[in-house]
Amino acid sequence: MKHAFLTTATAALMTFGSYGAAADLKMSHVRPQDATIDVELRAFSAAVDEATGGDVKINIFPASALGDYTSVQERISVGAIDMATQPAAAAADRRMQISSFPYLAGNWDQARAVYGPGGVVRDTVAGLYAEQDITMLAAYPVYFGGISLNVENANPGSVGPNGIKVRVPGIKSFQLTGEALGYIPAPIPFSEAFTAVQTGVVDGVIGSGAEGYYASFRDVTKTYIPANTHFEVWYMIISNGSLAELSEEDQAALKEQAAAFEATRWEVAETDQGKNEQRLVDELGATVAKLSEDDLAAMAAKARAEVWPAVLKDVGVEWGQAILDKVAAAGN
Repeated sequence: MKHAFLTTATAALMTFGSYGAAADLKMSHVRPQDATIDVELRAFSAAVDEATGGDVKINIFPASALGDYTSVQERISVGAIDMATQPAAAAADRRMQISSFPYLAGNWDQARAVYGPGGVVRDTVAGLYAEQDITMLAAYPVYFGGISLNVENANPGSVGPNGIKVRVPGIKSFQLTGEALGYIPAPIPFSEAFTAVQTGVVDGVIGSGAEGYYASFRDVTKTYIPANTHFEVWYMIISNGSLAELSEEDQAALKEQAAAFEATRWEVAETDQGKNEQRLVDELGATVAKLSEDDLAAMAAKARAEVWPAVLKDVGVEWGQAILDKVAAAGN
C-alpha cells in the first residue's frame, strides 16, 4: 500500500511538472537581425512570455539561421523546428503559389480583404499548412513587390521587351511575371542572388519589395520600380506537435498574442512600405521610378492574361479558379 501511494504521488508530481515547465520554442525568420520583422518578433516573444507567465519562451533565429524557408517549413512539418514567420514554400506544395499570384490585389484595402482575417487566400493557405501538420497563427503583410535594378531602365512603365536580365525565385509565377513585364528572368537561389547582381550575371531582382531590397540588396540597387508585382505576405506558423505540448491556457494565450501581432502589422505595413522606398533614395541614392495608374493597370492586365492561366495549370485549374472567383466576388 505504501509503494502504491508513492507511485501515485510520483506520477502526480511528474504530471504537474510537465505542465509547469517552461516551453522553449525556436522561431525562424528570413531577414537579418534588427530588421523590422526581427524587432517585431522579439516584441511578440516578450508579449507571449508575459501572457503565459513565463511558461512559453520563444527564441528568435534571424537570417535563415535554421535553414532556408523551404527546408524550415519541411522541418516544422515533422516537428524538428517549432515555429517560423516566413513566406509559404511552394516547393512543399505547388498550390501555395496562390499566396504570391501576381496582381491578385491592387491596393492595401484589397490586400487586407484577401490576405487578412477571413480572407480567401489566408484561409486557403491555412488549410494547406494544416495538411502538413502545421498551424498558421497569423499572417504578416510585408509590402507590394517591385523590381530592383543595378542599371537604369529608360522606360520603367513599359511591358515591352527591355533586354534586362533579372534574378527571380524558382517559382513559376515569378518567372512568368518577369517575362510578362518585359524582362529576361533567371531563376537563381536567394543565397546566390546578391553575388549574381554584383558580378553582372543579372542586372537586378524581381521577387521582393523595397524593404527586402534594402535589407539584402542595398549595395546593388540603383533603380527601384514599384510595379506592385505581387503582394508579399508571410505567415507565422507552428508545428502541431509543438503546439500540442502547451497547456490549453498557454495555447490560447499564444493565439491571442499572434492575433494582436497581426492586427498591429496591418495598421503599419503600408506606412512601412513608403518609408522603405524613401530609404532607398535617402540612404542609397537610388532612383524610385514614377509609374502612372495607367502603367500599373497595363502591367496588371498583361500579367493576369499571360501568367494566371499558366500558374493555374501548375496549381490545378479547377482548384485555383475557384479561389480567384472568390477573390473577384470580394471586390477585386
